[in-house]
Amino acid sequence: MDKESVLLRIRESGVVAVVRAESADQALRIAEACLEGGVVAIEVTFTVPRAHEVIATLERRFLSRELLLGAGSVLDPETARIAILEGANFIVSPCLNLETVRLCNRYRMACMSGAMTVGEVVAAMEAGSDLIKVFPGEVAGPQFIKGVLGPIPQARMMPTGGVNLENVKAWLSAGAVAVGVGSQLTNGALSGDYEKVTRTARAFIEAVRSARNPN
Repeated sequence: MDKESVLLRIRESGVVAVVRAESADQALRIAEACLEGGVVAIEVTFTVPRAHEVIATLERRFLSRELLLGAGSVLDPETARIAILEGANFIVSPCLNLETVRLCNRYRMACMSGAMTVGEVVAAMEAGSDLIKVFPGEVAGPQFIKGVLGPIPQARMMPTGGVNLENVKAWLSAGAVAVGVGSQLTNGALSGDYEKVTRTARAFIEAVRSARNPN
C-alpha cells in the first residue's frame, strides 16, 4: 500500500491501537481482537518479544485492505528496516531520530515521530515526519495541540498516552487527526478477556465517529 493511502486511512479511521504485550501470542490475540472491533490500524511495539515475528504473522494473515500494520517504539533505522521487511505499513517512534525518518522517506514509508514541545514538532516536520506523535499525551494534553495549531496550522498531530473514551472528543476537537490508544483499549487482555478488547475497540470507533459528527 502506498504511503498516501496509509496516511489517509489512518486519518479516516481515527484510531491506532498500540499493542504492548508480554508475549508474541498475546500481541497477536490483542491485534485480532482490535480488528474484530473495527480498529484497522494496529501498531505492534518493539517492546513486544519477537515483535518482528508478530508483524510478519499479521501481514501474512490479513489482507492490506483489512489491516494497516505499524511498528512502534522504533528507536533506530535498523529496527525500522526490519519492520518494513516484515510487512509494516508505518513506523512510529517515541522521539525524533533523523536517521529513522531518512530511511522511511527513502522507502516511502509513512513515519510518525514523537514530540511534546513546539520546537520538537517543527524539527520533526522539517525532518520529513508525516505525522507528529504527541507523546506522552497525558503530559501534553489536548490544549497543546490546539496551541500548536495556532501558529503552525499545517502540523498533523496524533496523541498517544492518556487517551480514553471520555477525552477522545477533546483531542479531536483540539485538532488531532487521529488518536493512538494503548492500555485503555487493550487492558482486557491482562485477564484474558479478548472480547472486552473487541467491545472497547468498537466503543473507540463510535467515540471518534460521534466526535466528528455530533449531529
